[in-house]
Amino acid sequence: MKNYVLYVLSLAFLFVGSSCSDDGEDTTPIEFVVAFQNPSLSFDTVDTEKEVNLVFSTTAPEDGTVTISYTTVNAEYSTDFTTAPAGTSGELTVSFTGGSTGTSFTFNKLLDAIEGTTKTVNFTIAAISVVDATIQGNTQLAVSFTETAAPEGTTAPEVGGPNQDDQVYVDLSSITETTAKRDSWDLGFYNGEAFRVTINGSIFMAVSALESTDIDAVTPTDVEALQPQVAVGTFDAANIAFVDHVTGSLEGTAIAAISETDADNPVYLVNLGFEVGTEEPEVGAVAVSGDPRGWKKIRILRNGDDYVLQYADLDATTHEEVTISKTSGYHFTFFSFDTEETVDVQPAADRWDINFTVFTNEIEGFGSYGYSDFITTNILSSVSAYQVETATTAYADFGLADVDEALFLDDQRGIGSNWRNGGGPGMLPSLKDDVFFVLKDTDGNIYKIRFTALTNESGVRGYPAFEFALL
Repeated sequence: MKNYVLYVLSLAFLFVGSSCSDDGEDTTPIEFVVAFQNPSLSFDTVDTEKEVNLVFSTTAPEDGTVTISYTTVNAEYSTDFTTAPAGTSGELTVSFTGGSTGTSFTFNKLLDAIEGTTKTVNFTIAAISVVDATIQGNTQLAVSFTETAAPEGTTAPEVGGPNQDDQVYVDLSSITETTAKRDSWDLGFYNGEAFRVTINGSIFMAVSALESTDIDAVTPTDVEALQPQVAVGTFDAANIAFVDHVTGSLEGTAIAAISETDADNPVYLVNLGFEVGTEEPEVGAVAVSGDPRGWKKIRILRNGDDYVLQYADLDATTHEEVTISKTSGYHFTFFSFDTEETVDVQPAADRWDINFTVFTNEIEGFGSYGYSDFITTNILSSVSAYQVETATTAYADFGLADVDEALFLDDQRGIGSNWRNGGGPGMLPSLKDDVFFVLKDTDGNIYKIRFTALTNESGVRGYPAFEFALL
């Protein structure tokens, strides 16, 4: 993503000014500059490996190498950490190819820091093999073995371009991303004290309770009249009842709380939404929805602390049944009808702050509606955010003293789609440059966030990027 790389480097250093010949032709060669993408990186007790990225100011003019030296505090190579490529002598050499916009190396943590001690490795870009190349900006990187909040960072979550195949979960304090295929799951079973089940709004699922409690007795004829209503984007205000509450509140799941009394748990009609789109849309547009995925009927019961999921096709007279246990440390245990198994989707409950996703939102008066380029916050772990207008305070000038605690929203749409202009007839969505956001993460750290890209350098949607700084 060339536009993102250039933005990162523009933050990190000043580009050399241009000069022109007498006839007006620009004859200044483009300077090749290398910097670390971020100035810091930290590990928690779970992480053992991280990729360290270096970015270039322009595409590499030839194959080459970057030599990186390092010093340590309470850490020894091969005992506490290793790198790939290896760097046993106090430095490592990282290769890159001509035409590339960056390179990387892998940092492997072997031993955690002893409680009460500091363990760090400080990397410095020492040399570049390309003639006249320059080292500027983030010339150093500090890697901490203990969890500390990143003071600043930039990132470009890979959501999958205009089809937006992936949901990307980002943890700001560790600058960590976790990616899951958007259509890899259907139902999420809550792992907390409540017995709640969520549906996958990123593929526009919808559900409706039926009067029956016998899943095998429900036929296609029984739900034929209901099916057109149980859908996203019908422009009927009443259809909001068939999707999860857009704020992210557990009390608003479209599937009611699962009762201990079996007779109180009805059969549900399930619209499975749409496959992820595969068509290539016009530049600036998106194609997030493919073919309809069809329908299921389900019923969910309880067995002690476990969920019991019954499911079948609409025309089936028998059903499948699976027991789903709660998993400590995670908000939900996710289940896929495609694999008929539980699947990994979200990171641990306190290991993500924001999620880049396609989203089922509400248009007041018109019901549920699908949104692309959406960002939700992890409100179940008390992450909250609010918007700031640059006309009030410039991003660069905004500090901790400017934070207004009363403005933090208990709503997963605290960022939502507000970072971009929505577009309209004859006008495509675009990046907003007059707003930024304040976010309180799972640990209570407060960050300011500014979005820097919605598209790639060719104007193709699905290439977001942002910068953030700890307040």
